[in-house]
Amino acid sequence: MTDMTTATIDPKEAAHFGTMAADWWDPTGSSAMLHKLNPVRLRYIRNAIDRHWPGDAQAFRPLTGKRALDVGCGAGLLTEPLARLGATVIGLDAAPENIAAAQGHAAGQALTIDYRATPVEEMADTGFDLVTSMEVIEHVADPAAFVRALAGKLAPDGLMILSTPNRTPLSRLAMITIGESVGGIPKGTHDWHKFITPEELTALLDQAGLEVTDSIGLSFDPARGFALSANTAINYLLTAKHRI
Repeated sequence: MTDMTTATIDPKEAAHFGTMAADWWDPTGSSAMLHKLNPVRLRYIRNAIDRHWPGDAQAFRPLTGKRALDVGCGAGLLTEPLARLGATVIGLDAAPENIAAAQGHAAGQALTIDYRATPVEEMADTGFDLVTSMEVIEHVADPAAFVRALAGKLAPDGLMILSTPNRTPLSRLAMITIGESVGGIPKGTHDWHKFITPEELTALLDQAGLEVTDSIGLSFDPARGFALSANTAINYLLTAKHRI
C-alpha cells in the first residue's frame, strides 16, 4: 500500500498545485483555464450520467442517492457541481492547501462535501457510483497504479469519467508553448512527456478491468472557447465501466 502511494503521487506536482490554492476560485486567477473548461466537461458528465442511468434528462439532481468520488479535486470546481447534482461526494487531493480552500468554499455555499487530503490508494471507502478524475493522470508518477486505484473504488455498475491532454505536437504548442506563456496557465504546470494518448489510457483501463464506452475530444477556439469535438489532438474525455 505504501509503495503504491509513493509511486502514484508526485510530491513536486502536489506542491505546485498547492501554491495555486488561494486563488483557485478566482475566474481570472491561476485556474482561469479550468473555469473556462468546467462548463464543457460538466456537460459531458451530465450526458454520460443520463445515458448510464436513464431517467428524467431534465432532472436537476440526477445523482440523488448515489455516491461520487472526485480524485484530484483541487479546490472543488467539479466536486461542488457533483454535490449540486444530488450526489454524496468525497473529494480527494494531494495538496492539503487545496483541501482547505475547498472546505472553506463549500461551507460558504452551504454544501456538505467530504474533502480529504488523502491518496486514493489509502482511502478505505469503495463502491462509488461515479468516479471522476479530471486533468490529473498526467500529473501522477505511476499512471497504471493510479488507474488501478481508481478502478478499485468503482461500484460494479459504476461510471468512471476521466479527462487528460493528449500527447501530440499540437497539445505541446497549445498547452505549454502558448498556454504557459500567454494563455494564463502557470509555468511548470505540464510536462508534455507525461501526457497520455487515448490508446495508452484505454490500455491502462483495460488492464484494470474496465472498458471504454465513450470518448470525445476537447478543442479550443479563441473566439468560442472550449467545445466538445471529434478532434482529440489537444485534450479528450472518456467514460469507462467495469467489463461484464
